[in-house]
Amino acid sequence: MRLDVLELKLRVRELEEKVDQLRLSRRVLMCLLERMEKERAAHLVRLERENRKLHRANYRYARSLWRKNMRIMELESKLREILSPQTPPR
Repeated sequence: MRLDVLELKLRVRELEEKVDQLRLSRRVLMCLLERMEKERAAHLVRLERENRKLHRANYRYARSLWRKNMRIMELESKLREILSPQTPPR
């Protein structure tokens, strides 16, 4: 009888230690999860910032191409005006 009580107390102590280890493991996992979430959020912020930067650069590039195209069309038009009186009438 006395031995059964001691064995049960020992078993209770072992189980309490396992519970403590599980609590510690849970805290470690929660800390890791929080860190990963913060890193993910920071990465998302960096990606959004880079996306805005690329959109602005793309907009500037498109405007530049549009202006160059307009200039080419103006020069072609002037060239046609210059060359048209020189062509013989039909």
